[in-house]
Amino acid sequence: MARSNYLFTSESVSEGHPDKVADQISDAVVDLFLSRDPQARVACETMTTTNRVILAGEVRGQGMIDADGNWADGAQEDIQRVVRETVKRIGYEQDGFHWQNLHFENHLHPQSAHIAQGVDESGNKDEGAGDQGIMFGFACDETPGLMPATLYYSHRVLEQMAADRHSGAAPFLEPDAKSQVTLAFENGIPVAASALVVSTQHAPGYYYHGGEGDPALYGKLRDYVMGVFNDVMPQGFITADTAIHINPTGRFEIGGPDGDAGLTGRKIIVDTYGGAAPHGGGAFSGKDPTKVDRSAAYICRYLAKQVVGAGLAKRCTIQISYAIGVAEPLSFYVDTHGTGTIADARLETILPQLLRLTPKGIRTHLGLNKPIYQRSAAYGHFGRTPDADGGFSWEKLDLVDALKSAL
Repeated sequence: MARSNYLFTSESVSEGHPDKVADQISDAVVDLFLSRDPQARVACETMTTTNRVILAGEVRGQGMIDADGNWADGAQEDIQRVVRETVKRIGYEQDGFHWQNLHFENHLHPQSAHIAQGVDESGNKDEGAGDQGIMFGFACDETPGLMPATLYYSHRVLEQMAADRHSGAAPFLEPDAKSQVTLAFENGIPVAASALVVSTQHAPGYYYHGGEGDPALYGKLRDYVMGVFNDVMPQGFITADTAIHINPTGRFEIGGPDGDAGLTGRKIIVDTYGGAAPHGGGAFSGKDPTKVDRSAAYICRYLAKQVVGAGLAKRCTIQISYAIGVAEPLSFYVDTHGTGTIADARLETILPQLLRLTPKGIRTHLGLNKPIYQRSAAYGHFGRTPDADGGFSWEKLDLVDALKSAL
């Protein structure tokens, strides 16, 4: 039986965290390829460190790679351009990491023909999965976006801080930051904040620790972050018993890729459900939508959200699995954690009948062959608002009526 009263914690990281810089660069490359060729294949890994960005991986796409496997005219320059534009948009103009001065290396190369022959559609062969693996989706009724509350508020804190940094409302903030939210649950419902943590990179002097620094400047930063906590957290959640930690280690002036190397795919729990639900293991960023690590995780979230959005459960976890080169999933599993009004086995029968769960079927249903991915690479892939151009299509609640009709 599930526990009713407990503490639970999730964390988030800002768009300027070195791993998130890498994720956003990788997805900027995905978007570039898809903007030229909706059938492009991209597996782009990024490493960031002091004034350096390195790309590696496998790619294929008209307008970028020709039939002989050579770069099209201007393609490599376009890749470097989107890399620098991404770093500039995040806000890095520091001595140790600057969008204009960083050293850039591109080691992307054409996709293996052996992989291509296994996954491409040909003749009467349907497109196969780009890899084997297991993927999960989750939804719960703790927040309006049907996301775990601890992660939802962790993201919102950093999103507001980033917005204030970009607008100039908080000029003492620098791009790198982390947040952490611990909530107390009673009868399975979040009722109070037990602990709130923010560590943010800051302008010179905005620290005070161990008798060093400027207490007035640190007080300004602390008051600002407390204001964000009060704006983001539900009324009454912050009490006299809430533990507040703001830059607990003190000085945080060197940050981002200059302070710590970043790699694509190292923040998968931040990307998904904050530890409140399983993750299959595969990262999302840097992968085109033929990779089921990404597209199947999106469809599992989409289907779990329909179940909760339809009022059929308070919590829903869905798992799916694939074999490389095989179109149909090997398994489909639903768990409503004892909160469902319909038997889980019944949902396992109904949901796959509402759409095709092949890689191509998923992409078609969600409209994934579009340059919509860089925006997903910070502040979570889930719990976001669907965009008019097809971004975050997996967050729509457009299958609820069909699901109810099928019961």
